[in-house]
Amino acid sequence: MVELFTSEGCSSCPPADAFLGKLDATQPIPGAQLIVLSEHVDYWDHDGWRDPHSSPQFTDRQNGYCQALRVSEPYTPQMIVDGGALLKITDPQQMGQVFQKAAAAPKIPVAINAVNVDGKSVSGHVQAHAGPEKGDADVYVAVALEHAESQVERGENRGRHLTHTAVVEYLKKIGKLPAGGSFDQDFQFKIKSAADAANVRVVAFVQEPSEGKVLGAALQKPRVQ
Repeated sequence: MVELFTSEGCSSCPPADAFLGKLDATQPIPGAQLIVLSEHVDYWDHDGWRDPHSSPQFTDRQNGYCQALRVSEPYTPQMIVDGGALLKITDPQQMGQVFQKAAAAPKIPVAINAVNVDGKSVSGHVQAHAGPEKGDADVYVAVALEHAESQVERGENRGRHLTHTAVVEYLKKIGKLPAGGSFDQDFQFKIKSAADAANVRVVAFVQEPSEGKVLGAALQKPRVQ
């Protein structure tokens, strides 16, 4: 799983946004699925442009990662792989090493079923098996927009038309996967705005507590009638 912490108020972020979209579209790692999420932080909002996708929740999540990974302070764009490695998109060799290591690591099986989008409501079912041997892990569900666009009117990106991939609208911990056990649960919750089912993806993932390593993840899109 690849998480990008970004902001429409940051002039260095659009290339990272485009790179995330390329990863999602091309899936460049043989034998592995890259599940990408774009999480817009809010600490750029005071610099002239309020990012419509920003949330303090994502700022808090990034701060948690910085503490866990011993990064002195958060920055954008920042890309994190499987909760445990910083990705340097300007260093192809480092990227290759990070992706190879992530692809080779054993993953907990995660499945999402019966995903449905009805106006502002998203529902489905999550299963995960063979939990971690040491301690419980957290189970999360993220609802993201496949594609989003903005015309920025102020701030560092003034006048730019920005595009984004997998923009997280909602992220919630829905339970715990017990050590050596399994998880089997429905979910249903509201999102910020009415969404077109064709423009929604749902990601479920299992993560060690306190922004630890991501142990397994799955992506599912609603069935469009």
